[in-house]
Amino acid sequence: MAEPPLPLTLKLKENKLFKMAFAITGIMSTLLIYGVLQEKIMRVPYGPEKEYFKHSLFLVFCNRITTSAVSAGVLLASKKVLDPVAPIYKYCVVSVSNILTTTCQYEALKYVSFPVQTLAKCAKMIPVMIWGTVIMQKKYTGRDYLFAFLVTIGCSIFILYPAAIDISPYSRGSDSTVWSVSLMIGYLGFDGFTSTFQDKLFKGYDMEIHNQIFYTTLCSCMLSFTGLILQGNLLMAIDFVYRHNDCFIDIAILSTVATISQFFISYTIRNFGALAFATIMTTRQLVSILLSCLLFAHPLSLEQLIGAVIVFGSIYSKSFFRSKQKPPTPEQTENGASIPLRANT
Repeated sequence: MAEPPLPLTLKLKENKLFKMAFAITGIMSTLLIYGVLQEKIMRVPYGPEKEYFKHSLFLVFCNRITTSAVSAGVLLASKKVLDPVAPIYKYCVVSVSNILTTTCQYEALKYVSFPVQTLAKCAKMIPVMIWGTVIMQKKYTGRDYLFAFLVTIGCSIFILYPAAIDISPYSRGSDSTVWSVSLMIGYLGFDGFTSTFQDKLFKGYDMEIHNQIFYTTLCSCMLSFTGLILQGNLLMAIDFVYRHNDCFIDIAILSTVATISQFFISYTIRNFGALAFATIMTTRQLVSILLSCLLFAHPLSLEQLIGAVIVFGSIYSKSFFRSKQKPPTPEQTENGASIPLRANT
């Protein structure tokens, strides 16, 4: 006898669970690989001569040219608008800020471990709120400020109480400490501006996600390429990856997973909203820290564990309280930032 058909509600529920599993698997796998390769490329030497890859702007260029090509293909295949929706200079503003964000992110890995950098990213709630107030005239509640304060306290504890001094090939004592702190502050400030200005573009223009990704990354390609030429680092970077094929493979995979992650992020936000995305991204950060500690032997002190609990507890609590309120709009994301372009991941 034929089995009775499943009720429609059960089918829909199973379909939604499958989609959620697909989204979680896609985001977690691509961004975890991205995080591991970031640390490997910037902190692990290549070849018998133990050479370090130093050209972070080249990584930005490779990531952006890959994302730009794929987003152009998506726009053409879907027959969506390929012409710029906003003035080009506005795409360039996002692009410049995004390049500075990603460059600071890569450069900081020369001086601080990936767990420190990843947890410090959570502190971008404050610059996002500052830029949101200045650019978007947004208003935040006392609860928002409380969670931002708790996250900042947790990040500070994590950074100030390491289990041991993280040995870096670029370490130069107090100068390195000042430089690494400056890079992380630069990352947080530029990243907060990038997401806020993106939010402004989406609200000010009838703009499709991939349209902004294409023009922003296209501008980033040209700017990063120009920067490499002016610095005289383009040929040096090409020579390095030519001599170290494993580095070339790492960069190729890094650029590929960074691009793929954009589509999983867009898919997740469209199907499940910003709150689900924020929870997945927070979990990804936590797993990334644990994975980095295992793969690259970063010890964690008791104080760092307490700081991590404060940070992730605050972020999860914020998501919980938000879920009890009105549904978040598509522009809202992790730590209060806006969505669509996550090219700096």
